Amino acid sequence: MELAISQLIEYAVRRGWLAGDDRIWASNRILEALKLDGFGGLVDVAGELPPIQEILNVLCEDAYNRGVIDGNSATYFDLLDTKLMGLLMPRPSDFISLFREKYALSPREATDWYYTLSGDSNYIRRDRIAKDMKWTVDTEYGTLDITINLSKPEKDPKAIAAAGKAKSTGYPKCLLCAENEGYAGRLDHPARQNHRIIPITLNGTDFFLQYSPYVYYNEHCIVFNKLHTPMHIDQGAFGNLLDFITMFPHYFIGSNADLPIVGGSVLSHDHYQGGHYEFAMARAQVETPITVPGFEDVEAGIVKWPMSVIRVKGADRSRVIALASHILDKWRSYDDPDAFLFHETEGERHNTITPIARRRGADYELDLVLRNNITTEDNPLGVFHPHAEKHHIKKENIGLIEVMGLAVLPARLKEELALVAEGLVSGADLTSNPKTASHALWAQQVKAAHPELNASNALSIVEQETGKVFAAVLEDAGVFKRDEAGKAAFLRFVAAL
Repeated sequence: MELAISQLIEYAVRRGWLAGDDRIWASNRILEALKLDGFGGLVDVAGELPPIQEILNVLCEDAYNRGVIDGNSATYFDLLDTKLMGLLMPRPSDFISLFREKYALSPREATDWYYTLSGDSNYIRRDRIAKDMKWTVDTEYGTLDITINLSKPEKDPKAIAAAGKAKSTGYPKCLLCAENEGYAGRLDHPARQNHRIIPITLNGTDFFLQYSPYVYYNEHCIVFNKLHTPMHIDQGAFGNLLDFITMFPHYFIGSNADLPIVGGSVLSHDHYQGGHYEFAMARAQVETPITVPGFEDVEAGIVKWPMSVIRVKGADRSRVIALASHILDKWRSYDDPDAFLFHETEGERHNTITPIARRRGADYELDLVLRNNITTEDNPLGVFHPHAEKHHIKKENIGLIEVMGLAVLPARLKEELALVAEGLVSGADLTSNPKTASHALWAQQVKAAHPELNASNALSIVEQETGKVFAAVLEDAGVFKRDEAGKAAFLRFVAAL
């Protein structure tokens, strides 16, 4: 115990969170959190430290053995180890001052420092992120990123039962609210004592910058409204996005759509997602240049992408915002029955946009992805949503990250795809195993397309074909299809501009 506490204190000192004279004070704070009346004292720690999660696990396991926490699962350990890290970190005001000092030198230096700290604090749990499976697949649209998300811990049944009996507080209102900073958490809400957020102003409105704890890509950040107010896509949102990339020109930023099915998982709190990463969409080229009357000074065109994207670009941000707002206004009320596009049915609106902004030197580039969330009896989850024959790979909504070309696939696929590969080699009946039955028809198609399939390459082939399914999923989500009829329909909308 003495060694683990000493290592934890040394970890904080080496990162500048504590001074040497803080050691005894900090160790007593750790003892209080662990409900220990005393210990043998700090010991000298030299050389390389173990990974932070290993140090924390020693302390959490001891706390469990002594009855300080009720469970030994990630749910219980996370609540305690986050508390321990929070005791060692700078106060938010000191942290904000440090960020601003670094920003004055360069925005890149400030975000590099902030991102590193978010991992060092264990807010971004690097040990879990490392478990995610990642690969790429080449398609006609470029190289897509495929990931299987394994970083979110499994729910502990004991914790779920205990959380169900607990009284709901309604605080914080959601996972994005500023009130999460420093919050102790509950069995049904993550602890955030090690969480730090940066206040910024976008288009005259107060927002905060933070990093996603799950980092689906490099420096995956979230920018959220100070107020718990619903998502909305409008001229103000476009202004917010361009303000952000003016402040942080090395980052992109985008927004989920503001309607169910085509939006993200959190529609109740206005927010954006950005980061320091180039997605396949950003590399995709304009295949059909267009000119919008009254906006001849702004470049525009249809992007070669499985979804339906209009790209606008120019050095004058006000003109880029004006054209984007014009396109949005036209799309909001646009109908094309021949393409099964209806902006409203029975009082429910369907048309919206997923916008993504980035800098190109002095220019502002804004990709406007046209979305529609209409449903039918045949497609109850959405007409422009992954179709049923692809649900064995991807059934969930296509949000901002997927729109840009990064598949976030469910954890079940790690085992299922491995079993499919094994079955293709052995000739097993995939329909007889519940974990492979949904993949069976597709698997036979994969085998027929790859006579070279063998034990050494089967999994790689299955992963590549999974990526091709994702590309087809994006085509499903496109409101204008990639065939000649779809391209003609897209041009009908362009003509309406």
